[in-house]
Amino acid sequence: MEEKRHTSSHYEMELQEIKNNLIYLGALTENAIHLAMQSLTDRNTEMANKVIANDYEIDKKDKEIEEKCIKMLALRQPTAIDLRFITTAIKITGHLERIGDMAVNIAEKVVQLNEEPKLKPYIDLPHMSGIVEEMVKKSLDALIKRDLEIAEQVRQIEQVVDDLNEQIFRELLTFMMEDSKSIHRALLIMHVSKNLERIADHAQGIADMVIYMVTGENVRHQPAIISDEEQA
Repeated sequence: MEEKRHTSSHYEMELQEIKNNLIYLGALTENAIHLAMQSLTDRNTEMANKVIANDYEIDKKDKEIEEKCIKMLALRQPTAIDLRFITTAIKITGHLERIGDMAVNIAEKVVQLNEEPKLKPYIDLPHMSGIVEEMVKKSLDALIKRDLEIAEQVRQIEQVVDDLNEQIFRELLTFMMEDSKSIHRALLIMHVSKNLERIADHAQGIADMVIYMVTGENVRHQPAIISDEEQA
């Protein structure tokens, strides 16, 4: 049986406003990740401090979306598909707000790293960051488009980020074993990598919520579905 929806124009406008705000919040978090990592590669402390200062805007938008969702649940009594979207949106804003926190954590480590000589060229971290930013973007695309295929792509990519984090950890461990003076800088870089990995976890969390929203199936503790082409 086809799921029913409200048809009033004002209701549809409110629903669209939530979607637009989610897109905007996603853009804020993507930009925070990008600037935090650019501040690392460019050794730009001013840019890192800007990421830290701008986190209030992410927090503000997170609260605004949550309040709009709760108001719609209380006053509009949405049914079926819209109900799942609104309840999912509340959880997704939480993921995005925490992604913003991870970007701030990275920026804070960058401020400390920039006070010391560079330990090593940054190659794997920018690569890892690019993947993570794409995961966040794709997870939100999947939400807005209700696209299960895109959501599953995000869940598959997450393992790549885990592998890169492990690779960076092993490399930095070698630095610390060879030169005790590198320990502090190596630990800071490890924190950057770990925060990127946590952002990937949150992007996967958003993708999991999209799958739940569309299908009603909880896949949070299920492995990603690997296609035949990827297995080959």
